[in-house]
Amino acid sequence: MAKHDCVIFTGPSLSWSEATSLYKGLQCCPPAVRGDISKTAKNGVKIIGLIDGVFYNRAAVSHREIIAVMKSGVTVMGGSSMGALRASELDSFGMIGVGKIYTCFKEGVIEADDEVAVAYNPVTFTPLSDPLVNIRAALHLLSEALIVNTDTNKALLNLAKSLFYMERNFPLLLKTAELRGLISSSDRDDIGLFLASNDYDLKKRDAKLVIQEVVRFCDQR
Repeated sequence: MAKHDCVIFTGPSLSWSEATSLYKGLQCCPPAVRGDISKTAKNGVKIIGLIDGVFYNRAAVSHREIIAVMKSGVTVMGGSSMGALRASELDSFGMIGVGKIYTCFKEGVIEADDEVAVAYNPVTFTPLSDPLVNIRAALHLLSEALIVNTDTNKALLNLAKSLFYMERNFPLLLKTAELRGLISSSDRDDIGLFLASNDYDLKKRDAKLVIQEVVRFCDQR
């Protein structure tokens, strides 16, 4: 099966240029809205990789839509963002889940939709906020490096949860934490320096895994 028989819905989690640099010939589409999966299947696509989808201001991809597409013989896999959420809900119906975020949803480690939600530029799809799953990953790294202790980690996570998803980002989180006395100014500097030199983008990592799995399925057919 040729790569053009596979479609990836992606945007803020993994840019189109990054996706196609991994595997040339893949068709990339914007974050999926309700109806996009069905339309894509009707165009003859055999494998659909769902990474990003809308959450807030437009109708999200529905469970019924994905189930119907899979019943028609199309393989649907998901991970990283909306794809991870839907895969955790529909893997018993045949949807293939990929990556750590999918596993966390499946095992109940995380539950809320806004764990993966981000604000993004509607033209370039550039993310404008930090998803909570990435903040969790960063806090885990900070704890492992002994830069924050357990109590501070918990306090920062709770503060991040309290922020509206469109406003979640590390600069605001750290500034607010300092103003509330949760961290000192030197703590804030240490955390900022650490984050600047360490990869905590779990969504991007999982998005790449989705593409690898889609391509593997294409090569097998």
